[in-house]
Amino acid sequence: MDILILYYSLHGHTADLARQVARGVDSVEGAQARLRTVPAVSSDREAPAVATPGSGPAWATHADLAECGGLVLGSPTRFGNMAAALKYFIDGTSAEWFSGTLAGKPAGVFTSTATLHGGQETTLLSMMLPLLHHGMLLVGIPYTEPGIIRTRSGGTPYGASHHSGWEGERPVDEVEMELCRSLGRRVALAALKLGPG
Repeated sequence: MDILILYYSLHGHTADLARQVARGVDSVEGAQARLRTVPAVSSDREAPAVATPGSGPAWATHADLAECGGLVLGSPTRFGNMAAALKYFIDGTSAEWFSGTLAGKPAGVFTSTATLHGGQETTLLSMMLPLLHHGMLLVGIPYTEPGIIRTRSGGTPYGASHHSGWEGERPVDEVEMELCRSLGRRVALAALKLGPG
């Protein structure tokens, strides 16, 4: 079963988290991670900033949504909200909403912020809202995960997170990675229990 990890990353921190979420998904027998990203929004309102990705994961398509058994969304924080690039992609999923493509599938969220109190939880909540409208079943990180208690930077019951530092100098630490992997495992396990469709 494919678990779609759909994210936007400008400086690479959110991409680092996405790779850890993928490791968590891939640790579950019967599940595999499908990494996809979205292009930056350009000043030309209806065109992506670049036509194709230069390297790394492919651009997400609506077919990725239809084919996934679960979804994990990731975005850097922008004033306590998800980045415009990810929201632009989500805003284009009216057909999937109307047809119920994602209804009943599990979902999780993750984010990265430059400052410790830069809106990690509000960004996670902002990504949850469209997932709820799509009828998805949200999976968080419970306090039974030891990292939630130990974290001094990122990680919440709402989803995985990372504090990158004002200049982006903080790499993802071991506890943050552990929580990302936990989120990926939890979404994959939920998808397998729920079954296809």
